[in-house]
Amino acid sequence: MSLGQHLVELRKRVVIALIALVVGMVVAYFLTDWIIWAMTEPIRVVAEQRGESAAVSLMYSTITGPFDLRLRISFVVGIILSAPVWLWQLWAFLMPGLTRKEIQYTIGFVSAAVPLFFAGCFVGWWVMPHIVELMAAFSAEGADNLYEAKYYYDFVFKLVIVVGVSFVVPVFLVALNLAGIMSGKAILKSWRVAVLIAVAFAGLATPAADIVSMLMLAGILVVLFFAAAGLSMLFDRRRAKRARAALGPLA
Repeated sequence: MSLGQHLVELRKRVVIALIALVVGMVVAYFLTDWIIWAMTEPIRVVAEQRGESAAVSLMYSTITGPFDLRLRISFVVGIILSAPVWLWQLWAFLMPGLTRKEIQYTIGFVSAAVPLFFAGCFVGWWVMPHIVELMAAFSAEGADNLYEAKYYYDFVFKLVIVVGVSFVVPVFLVALNLAGIMSGKAILKSWRVAVLIAVAFAGLATPAADIVSMLMLAGILVVLFFAAAGLSMLFDRRRAKRARAALGPLA
């Protein structure tokens, strides 16, 4: 295909992906009531714990705040709901330029990365209420906890997405190994740095006083790292075995 044909093909894929995104946003908009209710559950827990001694609620600082919050939620959830469509469009655009082996690696990468990402999002969503409740415990007696809706939304979704992405990092290590960039032994040798990074990330993603959540998140990340190192070493052995078989007596 010529450059012009590639651009026409790209425009077609982008238009289809945008249509799917808009449809996903419309569907997500009708789910925003439930999503906001689930997001604000920790606030209701804090309000129940503190009783009538202080006001605890979600606050909108602008007139358009409620609509803006629903629009933000619809956009993020719409991206998730339309993911099968726009991922397929991206795949369909790139697939003609990939070899059969690269296609197999890509399918394996996506098959592993997607479940891990959603598992990480689930862990982030599980940790989030504990963070809100723990931070509220540091409020002085009689103080009000008024959470600005925009910043509360940013806190929740950034936490969920960051933890979700962190769960996919080990898959990238395996991908680098399959590409021949890093060996399994090289990945395993960096275990000290990986453990340090996992603990530091868990400490940043969770409150310093919530040691249990921090250790659980760090432990999951460390286990995923060693699993990636083990898979990479297994792939290295298989490649070495195939190379010896190909060489025959020359091995």
